[in-house]
Amino acid sequence: MVALDGPSGTGKTTVARTLATRLNSGYLDTGSMYRIVTLAVLRAGVDPADPAAVAAVADTARLGVGTSPERPSALLDGEDVGTGIRLADVTGAVSAVSSVPRVRELLVAEQRRIIADVVAEVGGIVVEGRDIGTVVVPDAELKVYLTASAEIRAARRSAQDSAAGREVTVAAARASVDRRDRLDSTRAASPLRAAGDAVEVDTSELSIDQVIVALSELASRRGLLRGAAESTS
Repeated sequence: MVALDGPSGTGKTTVARTLATRLNSGYLDTGSMYRIVTLAVLRAGVDPADPAAVAAVADTARLGVGTSPERPSALLDGEDVGTGIRLADVTGAVSAVSSVPRVRELLVAEQRRIIADVVAEVGGIVVEGRDIGTVVVPDAELKVYLTASAEIRAARRSAQDSAAGREVTVAAARASVDRRDRLDSTRAASPLRAAGDAVEVDTSELSIDQVIVALSELASRRGLLRGAAESTS
C-alpha cells in the first residue's frame, strides 16, 4: 500500500494513477470524496461554514468512487459528478467542508473500508490525499509526501484550468493555492502535514516521468513491485 500526500499542484493525482497502474494496484482519490460531499452541501443550499448543517448533509449523501486508475469515477446519489466536483464553486468551498469533524469521521471510515476491500481483491492500492499517511492508513508500507514551490504549483493549476476551458491567471491561482494551503494546514481535524516517516519528494523541477521513476524505485525497495515485475517481465 502506498500513501501519497501533499498539497494541490504537486502532481499528486497523475502520479498516483500512473503509479497504481505500474504496481497493478487499485487507486483511491480521497480528495474527490470530500469534493462530492461539498457538491452535495452546495446543492442543498447549505452554508459550507455551518458545521452542523454540513454534517447533516454528509450523513445522508450517497457517494461512490471508482478505484480503477484507468477509470476513476465520482458519484453522488448515483449521478456521475466527475466534472461537477472540479468546478470553481466546489474548489472554493471544499476546505471549509472538509474541516468539519463529522465529515472527516464519515469519510475516513469509508476510505478505510474501500482500502481494505481493494487490498483484499487485488493485493494493493495507491491512496492519495492530505491525511493518508498520518490518519487514514498510518501503517502503509510506503508513505510519500509530494511538495513543490507555491509558484510552480500556481502555474500548474493555472495551466490545468486553462486546459479545462477555465481561464485563471497565475496570480489568481497563486492566491487560491495559498488560501487552500493555509486552510488545510491549520484546520483542527487532520491537518495537512507530512507523516514523520514519509519520504518527501520535491516535484518543482521534476517531470511526471521522473517522479514516477523515483517512486517506483522506492516501491521496489519496499517490496511493492512484485506483481508489476511479474506482469511486465
